[in-house]
Amino acid sequence: TVTLTVIDVNGNESSAAATVTVEDNVAPVVETQPITVQLDANGEATITPEDIDNGSSDNCEVDRMSLDITEFSCADVDNPVTVTLTVIDVNGNASSETALVTVEDNVAPTVVTQNITVHLDTNGGATITPEDIDNGSLDNCEIDTMSLNITEFSCVDVDNPVTVTLTVIDVNGNESSATALVTVEDNVAP
Repeated sequence: TVTLTVIDVNGNESSAAATVTVEDNVAPVVETQPITVQLDANGEATITPEDIDNGSSDNCEVDRMSLDITEFSCADVDNPVTVTLTVIDVNGNASSETALVTVEDNVAPTVVTQNITVHLDTNGGATITPEDIDNGSLDNCEIDTMSLNITEFSCVDVDNPVTVTLTVIDVNGNESSATALVTVEDNVAP
């Protein structure tokens, strides 16, 4: 409520009251920034509005901020995701801007191996595959390839356990290795 007082040239005055309604129709200024997030051991990443906000402001006061997308997975690696940051002020005015979220997977696979025993065939040879040595290797996203440094054995390996290395590479190029022992037996009679 304001009071208007009017005084004429002869000093006579009169006053009346009026109600002034103040409105805020100015939307917030939204400032965003692109970010890069790393997937965790479960192949997940989560962000908050504060991660994307880069100094958003309002002529009065910001009430709250929200994002349309906050969770990311292996499917988002190599595919930048456009997220929208919405800022709402204390008087209900809202503005939105977008930003790019780049998702990276830098978690190497977990390689689990097992020792095995192989038997030479009638030609004095034995062959193994990565699956023979693998004992449940896993990755936060997905395993792409598994390989061994040694896959073939012969008579010279009998009584000399051979250390083999299993290398696992995930779909995002991360790799890990672990070793196992291969015991070679010759049970073929002459």
